[in-house]
Amino acid sequence: MDTSKELLFFFSALGAFNGVILGIYFFFFTKKKYFTNYFLGALLFALSIRIGKSVFVYFHPALPKMYLQFGLTACFFIGPCLYYFLRSAVEEINVMPKSWKYTLLFWGIVIVTVGVLYPYEDYPKLWGGYLIRFIYFQWFVYIVFSGYTIRTILKKVIDPRQKSSPAEVWFGMLFLGNFLLFLFYFLSIMGAPGATYISGAVVFSFILYLIISILLYRKKTDDLFLLNNQKYSGRKIDSAEAKILWEKLEKIMNEKNIYKNPNLSLQDLSQEINITSHQLSQFLNNNLGKNFTSFINEFRINEACKIITSNDKLTLESIGYDVGFNSKSTFFATFKKHTGTTPLNYQLQALQT
Repeated sequence: MDTSKELLFFFSALGAFNGVILGIYFFFFTKKKYFTNYFLGALLFALSIRIGKSVFVYFHPALPKMYLQFGLTACFFIGPCLYYFLRSAVEEINVMPKSWKYTLLFWGIVIVTVGVLYPYEDYPKLWGGYLIRFIYFQWFVYIVFSGYTIRTILKKVIDPRQKSSPAEVWFGMLFLGNFLLFLFYFLSIMGAPGATYISGAVVFSFILYLIISILLYRKKTDDLFLLNNQKYSGRKIDSAEAKILWEKLEKIMNEKNIYKNPNLSLQDLSQEINITSHQLSQFLNNNLGKNFTSFINEFRINEACKIITSNDKLTLESIGYDVGFNSKSTFFATFKKHTGTTPLNYQLQALQT
């Protein structure tokens, strides 16, 4: 290789390597463990594998086909990770829904099954023809879903007349960077003039170094990861709408006893009353002055009090589990916080009256 190619190889390969390092950072070393960062880390891993494959195959085309298969396999997870990364931020999802787990498991089973039954080494035409088209189609579909998920953010970021928050710029930039990466790869495969196979790796390296520079430049990065942190800060829902919301919540709680679900999330409850998780969070924090956990625990403790006073055959521990707590210690601590006394003292007082 001449000097220019050596520099291009070094720059592109270093981008893939740094992508892995940054992915590890988002997985394990961020000070606050935001759920979105796990998907960002997984996205960077998948992209780095894809980019690494591109770099080595471009400069060493005689490499075994196994490397091509490995790189294309990673593509199956780029789209889903991007989509779930953005959706978890927009909808403030903190626990992975089962549907997401099943979807990722499905793609994993598909690619492993195809890879074992039809390895690239033995079926190069299948991989180079049909499968690569399917892979890029899947990637494109998830990019469309991702763009739709953050459509309002993209409008603000693109429109110079609107002021965007640091988080909106951050998420918009990550989406646009992934879109450009897909576009360069797609144009290269289609044989577009001026589009080379290595251009995707160069674009990725540029985006990656831009991300790193932002993280190093900003002393505080929490506002980058909390997309809706300031959207509803301090702003109450008007009284008429708040009354309707409260009636819906009370009905759901009393009729369905949804609070007894130990894995109940803000997202689950918001879906029950057909509002966004942002609106529910705004109502709880600004109108009721309590967070989601406190709100749910009030119903759990009230139900526990009813059971304690009406049934002395159940153990206190079993009552805690029945009303939705995951552990005895959490139930006891929460009970004392809300009632000012322990479950045992409450039970003894109930028996004396």
